Amino acid sequence: MSDPTQPSTPDFSTRDPNSPEFWDERFERHYTPWDQAGVPAAFQSFAERHRGAAVLIPGCGSAYEALSLAQQGNPVRAIDFSPAAVAAAHKQLGPQHAQLVEQADFFTYEPPFTPAWIYERAFFCALPVARRADYAQRMAGLLPAGALLAGFFFIDATPKGPPFGVERAELDALLTPHFDLIEDEAVNDSIAVFAGRERWMTWRRRG
Repeated sequence: MSDPTQPSTPDFSTRDPNSPEFWDERFERHYTPWDQAGVPAAFQSFAERHRGAAVLIPGCGSAYEALSLAQQGNPVRAIDFSPAAVAAAHKQLGPQHAQLVEQADFFTYEPPFTPAWIYERAFFCALPVARRADYAQRMAGLLPAGALLAGFFFIDATPKGPPFGVERAELDALLTPHFDLIEDEAVNDSIAVFAGRERWMTWRRRG
């Protein structure tokens, strides 16, 4: 029997993660176990090596990294299709940085600049499996030759989600037609939901 004094975990099993309302409900209930509430070490190291590069962050959630990038001089735009996620980001960033984040659908969004780098953080694993090919195609379309898709990938066979893990062979099959893998490192500061199953990867867009 459950303890009525303890908060229950919401049942999202019948919701559709293709819908903004799915994510609105999670943010409104403050049920965001993927949120690190800060900037990961691998991101910081990579960002320091790419100062000044224009960055797009899809599925940005609370957008901690957007502020970090802006403060070191990178042009940055963070997007999320959930109004509640955008509201959370605006609250976290404050009014002076709210312009860094806007509500938009990654699959139709046209950024105000050509990104030199797209940052992946819990966006790919939030998408239903059926959208993975669309993800790869859209990333390839947004990034010019030599530009980078860099971030964290959740490597695991998880049939239920989100987060939806991906097996390594499937990820390679999706991205290698468009990208070369140039960095692949273990992650040591993952939050609990990703611990032991996350890789930092950098993929360079082929010419």
